[in-house]
This record gives sequence, C-alpha cells and structure tokens, in this order.
Amino acid sequence: MFDFRLKVFHTVAKRLNFTKAADELCITQPAVSKHIQEIENYFQLKLFDRNGTKIRLTEAGKILLQYTNQLFTIYSNLEFELNTLNQRHTGKLRIGASTTIAQYVLPPVLAAFHKKFAEIKVTLVIHNTEQIEQALQNKDIDFGIIEGQSKNASFKYTEFIKDEIVLVTNINHPSAIKEMIQLDELLETSLLLREPGSGTLEVIAHSLKPFDIKISQLQTEMQLGSTESIKSYLLHSNCMAFLSIYSILKELKNKEFTIIDVNGLTIERYFHFIQSYGEAETLPDLFMNFANHYNFR
Repeated sequence: MFDFRLKVFHTVAKRLNFTKAADELCITQPAVSKHIQEIENYFQLKLFDRNGTKIRLTEAGKILLQYTNQLFTIYSNLEFELNTLNQRHTGKLRIGASTTIAQYVLPPVLAAFHKKFAEIKVTLVIHNTEQIEQALQNKDIDFGIIEGQSKNASFKYTEFIKDEIVLVTNINHPSAIKEMIQLDELLETSLLLREPGSGTLEVIAHSLKPFDIKISQLQTEMQLGSTESIKSYLLHSNCMAFLSIYSILKELKNKEFTIIDVNGLTIERYFHFIQSYGEAETLPDLFMNFANHYNFR
C-alpha cells in the first residue's frame, strides 16, 4: 500500500549500509542503489553522502527520513486499527516485565490498551529479567518483556523498543559541570548498581567487555534491587549510576539529575518480548502488536 522505494530509503537510512539494507529487504544491492537513485532523481537532491564504504544522510536525507518515519507510523496504525475493527476480544492476559520496563515504559501502554480492549483482564508481574524468564518457563505468565542480553534457546525473542543506558548523578555532584569523564575516571567513581540477575546490570557488563573492564573492577558502593531506590540514593550521595534513559526523564526535566558521558562508551539495547516457542496465542500477540504501535514520543 506504500511506495516500496520509500521503504528502501527508510531501511538504508536506518542501517547506513546498502548491503545490510539489501539483506533485510531480501533484494540485491544493485536494486537498493537503483531505488535510491530514482528517489534522488525525482527530488533532484542527494540523500546520502558516500565516502568509500561509509555513507551518511545529507540534510535532504534527514528531512526525508523524518517524514518516512511519520508515514510508516501512520500506515502501521491504520493497518492495526482496520484489522481489529470488527473483532471482539475477551479473556485474561498475564504479562511479566522486568522492573525498568514495568515502571517507566508499560503504564501508559497498559492504560491505552485497557481503554481499547476493556474486556481483557490484564495482570502484570514485575521481576528482574532472570526471574521473568523463570516465570515463563513455569507458565506463570503468558509472555514477558525483558531488558537483558542473555538468550535462552527455549524462548523466542522479538525486539520491542530501543533504550539507552546512561551514567547519571545528582546535579550537585562535583563532576556535573564536566559533562564527560574518561574510562579510567569511571573505574575510580563510586557507583550504585542493580542486583545480580538484573537485565540492566547484564547489559552494562556486556558493554564494558570490549574495554576489558569487568563489573568486579568497578567501585561499587552498593547494589540495590530497584531503579527507584537507586534514584533516591543518588539524590543524597556523591555516587553515580547507570540507568535507563526512560527512568530519569522526570528528574532530568526537573534538573535534579544530569547525564555524564563516558568518552568512547555508548550503552544501547532493545527491550525484548519473550515467548515460548510453538505457542501462538491471540491475546499476547494482540498486546505486542498494540505496544509496537504505541507512540512513545
């Protein structure tokens, strides 16, 4: 229902790689180049600057990406609304979510879902990633939403939304005015960390591996079992902590916290839906589809 050339552009713009875009779209790289050239000819503008194997968006490309994002969101919402228009859904849905997702991402999605599907009774179980996987294994929940890196071969993992873990501290911390520290400074910084089994802790450990830094090398002042307890502690100490950007939006807006960049270190991850293989169930699929169409902006 939409111009395939725009989908090709959108994929290349997201990947910034013609080969990866071709693989994702299941077409050849020359076909990708042809579609991009056709769009550039139509607008009489370059969409990408090419430097050897590397490409980057031009100003025109950035504008087109902004609008294709909006177009595909509208198309996706239209498809979802039409597909559910004449269906009546009832029943019970048991969701398990790790703590960051449950506290800071899901509440508005759950409220919107209930408004649209009021006859579905939803329960939400909140644990860390390791415990959510165990609950799914025990069939205590219908599906989960987790934030960890580990992959269990018994489960199917599907990307949900992208998150970034940032180093934060209270606005009065001596390093607040620096805005950036080096990796060797990080090793000398008092840190608050989540408990073992936490998806956030697992992702931090995974991101530090390329720098040959282990969690045990960090100056851990304390490990706490929830993001909220870490945030409260931060307000009354000179510690820092790695937290999901979703969990500190209010504090950043209120100028209670500030983000400290670590030179060379970027910690990004996807939250994942997790399901048991071979179990195609209507209500979990309905919720996951709904969540994927929710506007988090």
